[in-house]
Amino acid sequence: MFAVAAVVAASGAIGLTAATGDRIAEVERIEGLEVVLAEKPVDEVGEPIEVPPTENYLLVGSDSREGITADDPDFGAIGDTSIVSGRRADVIMVLRRELDGGLHLVSLPRDLWLRIPGTGGSNRINSAYRGGPERIVATVTETLGIPINHYVEVNFVGFRDIVNEIGGVEICFAHPARDPKTGLDQPPGCNTLDGIQALAYARSRSYQEFREGEWRTDGRADLGRIERQQLFMRAAADGVVRRLTDQPFSSGELIQSVTASVRVDAALEPFAAAEGLRRSYGNGFTTYSLPVYGDNVDGNSVLRLGDGAEAILEFFRGNTPPPPTE
Repeated sequence: MFAVAAVVAASGAIGLTAATGDRIAEVERIEGLEVVLAEKPVDEVGEPIEVPPTENYLLVGSDSREGITADDPDFGAIGDTSIVSGRRADVIMVLRRELDGGLHLVSLPRDLWLRIPGTGGSNRINSAYRGGPERIVATVTETLGIPINHYVEVNFVGFRDIVNEIGGVEICFAHPARDPKTGLDQPPGCNTLDGIQALAYARSRSYQEFREGEWRTDGRADLGRIERQQLFMRAAADGVVRRLTDQPFSSGELIQSVTASVRVDAALEPFAAAEGLRRSYGNGFTTYSLPVYGDNVDGNSVLRLGDGAEAILEFFRGNTPPPPTE
């Protein structure tokens, strides 16, 4: 999301309003989310605040293959809708923007066991997405108590194209790394990942490192993946800012990549949101991982909120100052 915001903000700042406006208008809008999103704040006379002091964005990385065809050069690595149809929530994060306090990001593990509104029961949080964006927003707002102001969803194609357009993202590996399931394969050192290898890295749940003469699997599965995703998001945001600083008039191609594969709530105003996020980013970017523990429900491995999770949730609910990070 910050990568998307940085692209839009920078393009507006250098005056590409006509071309940019046309492209931003092409972003797919999701209607009907207003019933589950928090109301837009107003000032003392009831006028909407264009850049509110705080906002929460629900960021969803969808595993949709829409936009990939058999003649795409990355078909073998991604597949298309004939292999995996529909959309599933592959990544779920809440990004909190504070005008004077930076950006704060918390990842919600896909296997987190929660009450799912509208179903009459509980399930893994990523299952909420089967009921559409409305249900996953309702799960975060009602079950976790975190008000959500805006919704942003990016699919595989958008992720790949954005990374490729910024010239890749540099990730440092202490050891050779691979994931046979996603296709990740990296030597030790600081390597610039293209869109496909970045996707393989960010999606890896069977991450392996070659240490002491053998391949060792990261047993943390989704929790290890969250750590890598947060590292990647920080590196990608830095990469977008650096690209647009060095080549400010290249934002058109970046925006074209964004608009092809992003869905947002109907009320999101891209330029206002991007400018607010850009300003907050300058005040720091903090990431949190919810403490969880493993459990078993009807023979299925799930995660439940552990000690210390409530302090993080209270901050994202807007009730307390940001908790300290390790």
